[in-house]
Amino acid sequence: MPVTQIADIIVPAAFSAYQIENSLVSTALFQSGVLVQNGEMASQLQAGAEQFTVPFWGDAGENDPDITSDDPTVQSVPLKITASKQVVRKSFLHQSWSDMSLASELSGDDALARVQDRVSAYWDRTWERRLIASLQGVLYSNVNNNGSDMVNDISGAAGTAANFSASAVIETALTLGDRLDDVKAIAMHSAIYGEALQNDLIQFIPQSQGLPIKTFRGLAVILDDNLSPAAGVYTTILMGPGAVGFAVTPPRTGYGAEVFRIPGAGNGGGQSVLHSRMNSALHPLGFTFTGASVAGDSPTRAELALAANWTRAVLDRKAVPLAFLVSK
Repeated sequence: MPVTQIADIIVPAAFSAYQIENSLVSTALFQSGVLVQNGEMASQLQAGAEQFTVPFWGDAGENDPDITSDDPTVQSVPLKITASKQVVRKSFLHQSWSDMSLASELSGDDALARVQDRVSAYWDRTWERRLIASLQGVLYSNVNNNGSDMVNDISGAAGTAANFSASAVIETALTLGDRLDDVKAIAMHSAIYGEALQNDLIQFIPQSQGLPIKTFRGLAVILDDNLSPAAGVYTTILMGPGAVGFAVTPPRTGYGAEVFRIPGAGNGGGQSVLHSRMNSALHPLGFTFTGASVAGDSPTRAELALAANWTRAVLDRKAVPLAFLVSK
């Protein structure tokens, strides 16, 4: 019986383009508006170096305006705005799959669509895990360096006061002060989601594809068990639109997708190995990646979650559309 092999159906350039397009539209993170595709970051990924700088201007200030007069000897003192920068670290990533077992599953007329979906789903999960790790690193950095002004930690409270609740979420959003309405999405562990579901705090909004969107009191819900508890303590993350800039491109040289054929494998039956490579930049707004504790050319997921690798680049806490609830 004829079997469609991966090597017969993969066109490297077209396959890479499909993975990138799919990553930019299909995940809950993009649907919530938390991650925003950034053209400047995408162009920088195609340049050399392992990191790049994104400069930005500070605000015009909060000083009261001058009270004008008719005294020519009184001169107005102009204010100034200052520039700061965010350092973004690139990640050069790769994964591969063998088709000896995979090819059987992919047999049939829609083999190409099936392998594309499998690889796309893998990269979607990868971006989400790396996002959560980056946000954990930002949380730990905030605790160490900024007096926890982005964090509402109720885990040490007595009894049920330490538990996740709607009021605790509101208090967490209020760390943004009068910008609390900037919060549009909430990422939570499935145990916290289950508790919210039992308390009738989750609503489902239909979308055009027929799959309902989960919301928590109007906030888009991102369900991720990578927000795993430590000693029964959970981290829930509140996020505003554009909280994280994101770009992904194929490698500047070589192929984003490549199939390597091993004809002697399987006692001559043959084996194909599909390689998929992505260059990515995923960066929380208002922070700089210091890279103080990165061993290789790209940060691992564990290294993204280290406080030592992040520092806040903006002075005003309200300029960062992120907040963290630590609860039981």
